[in-house]
Amino acid sequence: MSVTCHANEGEDFVGDQVFGLSAALVTVLDETGSIDSGAMVRHARWCLDQGCSSVTLFGTTGEGSSVSRAERSQLLRAFAQGGIAPAQTIGCVMANAADDATEQAAELLDSGARGVLLAPPSYFKNVSEDGVFSWFAQVLSALGDKARGIILYNIPSVTAVELSVPLIGRIRAAFPKAIAGVKDSSGNWPYTERLLAEHKDIAILIGDERNLAAGVRLGAQGAISGMANLLPDRLLPMIREGRDDKGVHDLVETILTFPVTPAVKALVAHRTGDEAFARVRAPLVPTPAEGAARLGATFDALSASKAA
Repeated sequence: MSVTCHANEGEDFVGDQVFGLSAALVTVLDETGSIDSGAMVRHARWCLDQGCSSVTLFGTTGEGSSVSRAERSQLLRAFAQGGIAPAQTIGCVMANAADDATEQAAELLDSGARGVLLAPPSYFKNVSEDGVFSWFAQVLSALGDKARGIILYNIPSVTAVELSVPLIGRIRAAFPKAIAGVKDSSGNWPYTERLLAEHKDIAILIGDERNLAAGVRLGAQGAISGMANLLPDRLLPMIREGRDDKGVHDLVETILTFPVTPAVKALVAHRTGDEAFARVRAPLVPTPAEGAARLGATFDALSASKAA
């Protein structure tokens, strides 16, 4: 089966190419806990060489909420100096203050980044949709004409804020030139189906790899994926052909039995043989050795099944 879907003219995702696969890049830390920008550039290059169309910095897998504003700026400079084209870079913004979100998004857009993955504010709970809309409106209005390539980030398991399908429509109606897509990390398939039915004219990106192939068959344009740190070669057929992959499904199921970000980093350490990838920042803690071994065994079995 072959699946083809095209980006709309005027979106920041250029021409007839679908969004494709963006690696939700892990943040590599040295022994002092500082970001190892050189290691991150090398890892980003590996992801791109394996077929990823872009890399996404500062997201959930990248511990973005634990990365300071100064570190964000330094890493963007390091990527540019390391030969990673800005058009191959997306940056996530997870901020509660609208002014902070605006400043971070503006820096990414001014750098030439392909887009901005913009999460809702998440400190206050049980907020109204009117309140969430007002926050997005403040950020996007403050960005003004530079607002482009904005990907709304729906990840209620982390933010405790669901971006409902009607709310997404309301934001799009108010800022039609700014919104290029939605990353749906809800893991809620009925929600994903409705999102694709009502907003297929923008880039709908599947954050839960278990639903990736099914989403593509309904018109999703790809994924911003933590699994792309590990096996982009397995994800690309899911995106290009809508092909299910039970091995990827089973690996994700295993990862979800642990705190997810440390588990993904443990797997990258296993794949590369470099334990630096397993380091995390507080309040996260590394995956215990026994858990890391179980994750590694699952990954090795998946790799063996490919080789066979």
